[in-house]
Amino acid sequence: MPSRFLTLADVTEVLNISAPQAYALVRSGELPAIQIGGRLQWRVESTELEKYIQRMYEQTRARISSDGSVVDAPSSD
Repeated sequence: MPSRFLTLADVTEVLNISAPQAYALVRSGELPAIQIGGRLQWRVESTELEKYIQRMYEQTRARISSDGSVVDAPSSD
């Protein structure tokens, strides 16, 4: 059975971002999360992460359609 909740380490892996970036997304409220346990560790519900990813796709599509800009990483040919 897939886990309902993800750690911030899981989030960093899925989004390929750094730990401070994941923490900032959670602290800002952009990525909803809860704190649990005596150490108040963050947990992100897997459905919330998927919603966040979909919002980012929508924002990217809107930005591209409004200004036509696409910024891509340089190729490694």
